[in-house]
Parts: sequence; C-alpha cells; structure tokens
Amino acid sequence: MTETSIEWTDATWNPVAGCTIMTAGCSNCYAMRMAARLDAMGVEKYRGLTRKSGGRSIWTGKIRLDVDALNLPMTWKRPRKIFVNSMSDLFHDAVPVEFISQVWNSMAMARQHTYQILTKRPDRMASILTTLEFPLLANVWVGTSVEDARVLSRLDDLRRTPAAVRFVSFEPLIGSVHGADLTAIDWAIVGGESGPKARPIREEWIAEIHMLCERNGTAFFFKQWGGRNKKASGRSYQGRTWDNLPELRM
Repeated sequence: MTETSIEWTDATWNPVAGCTIMTAGCSNCYAMRMAARLDAMGVEKYRGLTRKSGGRSIWTGKIRLDVDALNLPMTWKRPRKIFVNSMSDLFHDAVPVEFISQVWNSMAMARQHTYQILTKRPDRMASILTTLEFPLLANVWVGTSVEDARVLSRLDDLRRTPAAVRFVSFEPLIGSVHGADLTAIDWAIVGGESGPKARPIREEWIAEIHMLCERNGTAFFFKQWGGRNKKASGRSYQGRTWDNLPELRM
C-alpha cells in the first residue's frame, strides 16, 4: 500500500496492475502515464503494461495479478481509507472471479480499513457481487466512473450492486451529466481532468451535479478544477471546499 495525495482517500492498494482503454474518460488516464514511468524505472510489476502510441503511453490490455499484495492490508494497523486498484480495475474482464474473491477475503480480514473500489465495469461488478460468494461488507464502498452523459447507464448497474456505500466519480468530467439519476447513490466525487492534455471542465456541469446531490441527499465532494497545473487551479467551488463524505447505510 502507498500513501497518496488523492483528496478523497488516504492510501492506495494495487493487487492488480494494468488495464484497457474503454471510453473517452480513459484517454488521458494518469495511471497509464504512471505505469509507463514505473516500467522505465525497472519495476517488474508494470513491465510491458503500456506501449507508446502517438507520443503517449497507452495500456496494452495486459493484466498482472499481484498475489503478494493480498496480505498488505493486514500489516497496516492504523485505520485508513484505501483506494483499491488505483492502477487498474478490479472488475476488468481479465481478472478471474477467484482472484476477486481473494481480494474480498483480504478486506474482510482487515476490517480496520475502509476500502473504496472504483470501476468502469459496474455491469460485471454487479453480476459478481450479487452472488453468495461475496458477503456484504460494511467497510467496502463500491463506485463507478462517469465522465459524461454517454455512460450514465453505469449508474443503473451501480444501483444493482449490494453495498454499504455506493459512490460515483464524475472525474474526469468532460461533459454534462444533466439527467443523471443519483437515487441510492451515497456519494459523488467531481473533478476536472489534469495533466498535459487535460480537457476543460465547465462550471455549469459542476452546478448540475451539485443540484442533483442536494435533491437526492448525496454527499458532494469537489476534488479539483484540473487543467495542466491542478494546484494552481485549486479545488474551491462557490468560494469554499467541499469534502463531504457519505453516511454508512448498514
């Protein structure tokens, strides 16, 4: 596990590495750039997970399972919020259900932590987590990424997923999500894209989400405006920071 500066969590844990580009929100994924950097540094776990295309690093689609990482949560005694697989997607098609079950067992054994699982494949997540093999854990939050209105159906799959907390990450927010249904969604994270090829975010898109959160009782967390220099653009919205967290429903 690694301490992180990601505003909505405390640390990252990556029992899986590697991914595949799915939709527009993946185009400038920071994890692709980081994986390429780690590969160049000789970190075996990330060897061959990206390739150069058009002057940038993109996923090759190769997935690597890190069995040795499964026991790490038990060694970290102080309670933390842990972002699971910041460098991959636990519900990628190439991750066997048996390995997901091992990850689940690790989270069940180290209940002092809160685990935040974010996927772009909530359809597979819903089908797997509705089986008896995966008990509902109070310390596991599940979420999906929604970058624009084209992938709003992911929210329906998220609603089908049994969870103590369901959350959506509207990051990178690259278009309006007007009309999103936040029923039974406990938490919404909003953020603009950052990095050298960051696409702009518009304030009216944020306002739409803020209004939907108030209407549905969804906790609103504004992560960043983004841009080439995200520190310079900051994370203040309407003159304040928004660090609201969800309430546990179990």
